[in-house]
Parts: sequence; C-alpha cells; structure tokens
Amino acid sequence: MVVGVLKLNLVIPENHSLKGKRGVLKRIEARVSNQFNISVTECGDQDLWQSAILGFGVVGSSQPVVQATLQKVIDFVDDMGLVQLGDSQVEFFYC
Repeated sequence: MVVGVLKLNLVIPENHSLKGKRGVLKRIEARVSNQFNISVTECGDQDLWQSAILGFGVVGSSQPVVQATLQKVIDFVDDMGLVQLGDSQVEFFYC
C-alpha cells in the first residue's frame, strides 16, 4: 500500500478578499474530490488573499498508480483556470 501526498502552491491573482479566496478554493476542493475521490485540504497561507497551499492525499496499490493520479490532479486544477499553479511537492509513504 502506498500513500501519496501532494502539496500544491496556488496563486489567485484576481482575488481581493479572504471570502473570494475561500470561494475559489471550495470550488477546487469539491471538483477534485468528486472527480478523483481523494482527500483535499487547505494547508497553508490561510491569511493571504492571493496565495494558497492545498494538500491532496491518495492511497493506492503501487507508487506509479498514485503518482499518475497526483499528476492528473495537477493537470485538472490547471485546466480549471481558476488559479495559477506554483511549486508542487510530492511525498510517498509505504504501509
């Protein structure tokens, strides 16, 4: 069993309030969670209007499967066009 964790830095350039940021992140979280059936949470930059860090967790049978799913998540978020993608970090844990 493999657990993959993706930390994705996001930039929301057109945003001007925490309320607007929360709306954008809720849309991303809901669509990603529904599309991929994975866990999503905001895990950084909570007090900044135009920046966010989202964490995604995936459990799978092998590292290539988990890695492919996390790459699909990155592509999916990018294709939504709501935010600009920054750096990303992926970690794997083995059970």
